[in-house]
Amino acid sequence: MKEVDVLIIGGGPAGLSAAVAAHDRGVKVLIVERERKIGGILKQCIHDGFGLMTFKERLTGPEYVGRYIDMVIERGIDTVCGAFVISVGDEGRVKKALLSTREGIVTVRAKCIVLATGCRERTARQVFIHGTRPAGVFTAGTAQYWVNVAGKLPTRKCVILGSGDIGLIMARRLTLEGAEVLGVYEFKPTPGGLTRNIVQCLNDYNIPLYLSHTVSRVFGTSRVEGVEVVEVDGAGRHIEGTARRVDCDALILSVGLIPENEVAEKLDVELDPVTKGAVCDQNNMTSVDGVFACGNCLFVNDLADYVSAGGAVAGAAAAEYDYHHRAWAEVKSGAGFGFLSPQRIDTAAECGEITFYFRPAAEYESAAVVAKIDGQEVFRKTFTNLKPPEIRKFSLKTNKIQANLKKGIEFLLEV
Repeated sequence: MKEVDVLIIGGGPAGLSAAVAAHDRGVKVLIVERERKIGGILKQCIHDGFGLMTFKERLTGPEYVGRYIDMVIERGIDTVCGAFVISVGDEGRVKKALLSTREGIVTVRAKCIVLATGCRERTARQVFIHGTRPAGVFTAGTAQYWVNVAGKLPTRKCVILGSGDIGLIMARRLTLEGAEVLGVYEFKPTPGGLTRNIVQCLNDYNIPLYLSHTVSRVFGTSRVEGVEVVEVDGAGRHIEGTARRVDCDALILSVGLIPENEVAEKLDVELDPVTKGAVCDQNNMTSVDGVFACGNCLFVNDLADYVSAGGAVAGAAAAEYDYHHRAWAEVKSGAGFGFLSPQRIDTAAECGEITFYFRPAAEYESAAVVAKIDGQEVFRKTFTNLKPPEIRKFSLKTNKIQANLKKGIEFLLEV
C-alpha cells in the first residue's frame, strides 16, 4: 500500500512536468510508468527542434525530456517503472489504483490522479487497407524505434502513407540511413504535418509528396513486395483509372494519433468526441472531481512545449486541489474551429488568466478569434497563417468578466 497526495499515471514529458509542479507545491507525488524508463516517446526522437518555448534552446527529444528527468531525480520524486494499472476507482474523495509491478501487486491511494497517458498510433487495420498481412508494415513510431533505439534498418525501399510529423521526420531519417523513400502519400488535399517538417524533411531531400492519394492495397506474402496507390477525389473516393503499383519492401504508416484514455474511461471521465480526450476546465480537471488530464491524452499536440505546459497546469492544480462544488460555464466554439480547449470554465474557482488551445478547421491567411458573452464581445485577437496541422493558443484575462462567465462564453473565428 502506498499513500500519496498526487498519483501521476504516465512518465512522459506531460507527467514529468506535472510531477515537478506538484512537488514544488509541497505535496507527495508518485509517478507510474509502464515502460522500463521514464521519458515517454521523446527518448527515441533524436531530431532537434524541442524546447524553443520552454528552455529557449533548440534541443533533441532526449535532451528535452532529460531536463525534466533531472528535475524529478533532483527532487527525489518517487517513480515506479514497468507498472501497469489493473484497476482504478473513485472512492469518494480518495482515488484508489491497483498496479501490477515487478515486485507484485501494489495498491495506491491518492487525493488526486493526473492522467498523462499520451497517445497511440493508428494501424493499417484502422484505415482499411486491403490485401495480405506480410511483414514490413510499420507505424512511423515503430520504425523510429527500430532505427533510433534498436539500431536496425527496417527497410531499403519504402512508401510512407500519411504526412503527419512523425512520418515526415522518418522520411528524412530513413534517407539519411541509406534507405530509399519513394514518396509520401497523403489522403487529404493538404499536408498533415508542420510546414517546417515539409520543408526540412521532404523538400530538402527531394522526397515527393503526393496529396489526395492513398494506399489501397498491400502486395506480398512473407514480406511486403509492393503497394497500390490511387488518387482520391474531394469526397475521399478512389478515382477510377488512377491506381498504380509501387514496388517496395515496406509500408510505413503516419495516419494519425489517438489519445490513450482507457484509464479515463474506467473512471467514467467524460470524453470529447472531437479530440477523443477528456473534457476539462481551465485547471485541466476532468468531469470527475480530483482527476486531471494533460498532454497528448487530453488532445494530440504538435509541440512538446505545449505538452509540458499543460502538465504544469495539471500538476499545480492537483497539488492545490480542494473539493468544492463546481459551477461550470460552457465554452462554445463556432464554425472554423477544429477544436478548442478547455471546453468548460469552473467559475467557482479562481480563473485568473486562462490559456486556450485551438486547431483551425481549414487554412486561413488571417482570422480573428472573438469571444462573446450574451452577444457582447469581450475578447478579440487576430492570427495569421492558420493551418489545421498547427495548434495555436491565446490567453484570456478574466478579472473583468469573471462575474459574467456563468452565462457561458462563445468563441467565433472571423475570417
